[in-house]
Amino acid sequence: VQLVESGGGLVQPGGSLRLSCAASGFTFSSYAMSWYRQAPGKERELVARINNVGSTTNYADSTKGRFTISRDNAKNRVYLQMNNLRSEDTAVYYCMANHILNDGRVFWGQGTQVTVSS
Repeated sequence: VQLVESGGGLVQPGGSLRLSCAASGFTFSSYAMSWYRQAPGKERELVARINNVGSTTNYADSTKGRFTISRDNAKNRVYLQMNNLRSEDTAVYYCMANHILNDGRVFWGQGTQVTVSS
């Protein structure tokens, strides 16, 4: 099982980034996918979640209207489009897979750094 995030980097406030997470080794379409983030000294927090077929999404209040989660089950990928980035969005962003049966089958990626700074 692998979840590999990419697309992080340094961006100025107000800028945009698109994160991607490539999944392998499991039946992608049977898993809800989420993006989490963890800033230095803070707990990991949920950023956005999408169900297994892509019909339902949920967002943290801090990211609503700025971030968009999407998935492509044909490519086994989930994306996070981040617009109007703020300094407080600086964190390591993690991709997470959770089986739709909520039976404990949960997988995490290694994370990708996003830094928002002028």
